[in-house]
Amino acid sequence: MVFEEIYKHYWKKVFRICMGYVNDRDWAQDIAQETFITVWQQLPNFRNESAIGTWLFRIAANHCLRQLEKSKKHPKEEFPPQIAEQEEPSTDENVRLLYQYISELEEVDRLIISMELEEIPQAEISKVLGMTESNIRVRIHRIKEKLSQKFNSNGHE
Repeated sequence: MVFEEIYKHYWKKVFRICMGYVNDRDWAQDIAQETFITVWQQLPNFRNESAIGTWLFRIAANHCLRQLEKSKKHPKEEFPPQIAEQEEPSTDENVRLLYQYISELEEVDRLIISMELEEIPQAEISKVLGMTESNIRVRIHRIKEKLSQKFNSNGHE
């Protein structure tokens, strides 16, 4: 598979996984771009030991986790309120809330549910994260319960 095909096929999924992880459009785009730079650089070394998607999602997950570590060491400075950027209004309040609630989950849970929402097979998620499929299924169930509780406790369905 050539890089252009990989990029076209996986860009949206990788971006949404990153978005689910960091809940910031610009930051998610940066991480997704870093992911594809790594894919571009490492594609000649890809040995087909796993599916291309599994390999790519593992790279994306690693970049997300690395970004979180960097942000903990070097917290972002906030703009003063008078010049703070305005968030774009979401076309769907429930989607905005979903990303917000996902961003409040534990690190690994954010990756799991982001991949689940992208309809990545649970077997592939387990390979990306190095967990058993049964563990992934249990965690997805618990994550969905947590997210439902957050929606319900805030008056949304």
